[in-house]
Amino acid sequence: MHRNLRTALATATAAALTGGLLVAMAGPAAAAPSGLDGDFNGDGYRDVAVTAPLAHVSGKGGAGAVTVLYGSPAGAGANKVQTLTQDSAGVPGAAEKDDQFGAHTAPGDFNGDGYADLAVGAPGEDAGDDANGGTVVILWGGSAGLSGGTTVSDPSRSSHDWFGQVVAAGDYNGDGRDDLAIASDINKVDIYRGGFTKSGSTGGRYTVTAPILPVPGIDIFNLTPGDVDADNRTDLVVDGYEGDSDGEYSYNANYWLPGSSSGITTSGSRKLPAGVISDIGDVNGDGYGDIVIGNSWDAGTNTAGTSKGGSVDVVYGASYGPEGGTERVNQNTAGVPGDNETGDGFGYEVTLGDINGDGHDDLVIGAPGEDLGGIADTGMVSVIYGGAAGLSETGSQSLHQDTAGVPGSSEEGDGFGGEVLLSDVTGDGKADLTVGLPWENDSNGYAVAFTSDGLKINAAGRGIGLGAVGVSSSGNPMLGFHVNG
Repeated sequence: MHRNLRTALATATAAALTGGLLVAMAGPAAAAPSGLDGDFNGDGYRDVAVTAPLAHVSGKGGAGAVTVLYGSPAGAGANKVQTLTQDSAGVPGAAEKDDQFGAHTAPGDFNGDGYADLAVGAPGEDAGDDANGGTVVILWGGSAGLSGGTTVSDPSRSSHDWFGQVVAAGDYNGDGRDDLAIASDINKVDIYRGGFTKSGSTGGRYTVTAPILPVPGIDIFNLTPGDVDADNRTDLVVDGYEGDSDGEYSYNANYWLPGSSSGITTSGSRKLPAGVISDIGDVNGDGYGDIVIGNSWDAGTNTAGTSKGGSVDVVYGASYGPEGGTERVNQNTAGVPGDNETGDGFGYEVTLGDINGDGHDDLVIGAPGEDLGGIADTGMVSVIYGGAAGLSETGSQSLHQDTAGVPGSSEEGDGFGGEVLLSDVTGDGKADLTVGLPWENDSNGYAVAFTSDGLKINAAGRGIGLGAVGVSSSGNPMLGFHVNG
């Protein structure tokens, strides 16, 4: 899940941010950090980072902002909201035009203190006279939430641009420490070993050359971490292009790169179905990670395996990797809401999590191009439940802005489902849903936080708009472009 900003936008439109830091009062923090993934303040509830990468900061267009919706029994952002920019106290650098701070994020406990931290990419950052060299900043977790930060050093700035356009955290060598993978505009991934410190040191670094086109500018579109073969080491799915060396004829491709005792390796890699967006979880409950890949292109595009309106592939995991069989779903599949229609964008975003607590991860699929009631591209989200035999043909849900309880109303171009994330923010052991609408109201952006009712997603969501997070409506900040936690 979570596409990079340059892939999604051919041109970036500037936006406006008025606030630097907005924090609502919350209850006392836990005495000791929970150690939960995505729990930035250690209170036992996972938190959600929502970005507006094209926000203005201090008059600088496209500088970008990151908002944290802190978890609680009432849901993400119900009790505490925090917005950070590069002008916030302790955050390295300064807000500058087109930095795109928040274009991509990755949560992980990078310094091993029990609080989740947040790696934030700013791929448009100028490094000296190197335009768009890019940078990555780690915002540090603590009992009060995220505060301060440290820059991750770019080891080879002259060889690439857009460093930090994609970031992914995981324990790639199984040593119990979170590592950080960073992509730029070439086919190499820099991986920093766990053991980060606030002074800037790490546990070391190595580089992996992905099996995609090595043409500068034909870059890595996405990195997806997860343990497919259940060896307690995080693997990495890398998305990019393959084809002839000059890129004249190229096709989208995903590759599974396994984790090992030495980290991510290309040895034993597997080619996977095409599609820019993916996530990893256990759909059938067999203990192995399954890879879901969204292929939102329409049939007839220059990519194998496309379907009218888009499709999603599930590649089931096994002890030897993603070799447990493949299942494909689209909107003509039994039990899946809607119908295949050109331009639906079904599979534009995907996310996995266990909504009903049955031990099987469920699948949420965004179709931001869905037309409803004659309204073009208003968008829809489908929820398909997992089971021992894979995805179920019964019990699916559809959510859109004309569903009772969902904030807002269906409007042309809103793109409901342009971003989706399943994460247990209420602490009940069941995954809750956050949906991003980065194109809402002429790309001002919007987010909706839903909770699980124990069996399904409760459609009575809470809308989170620009005012709630301190972002003005001037320009096009694209709040909800990227959601992680």
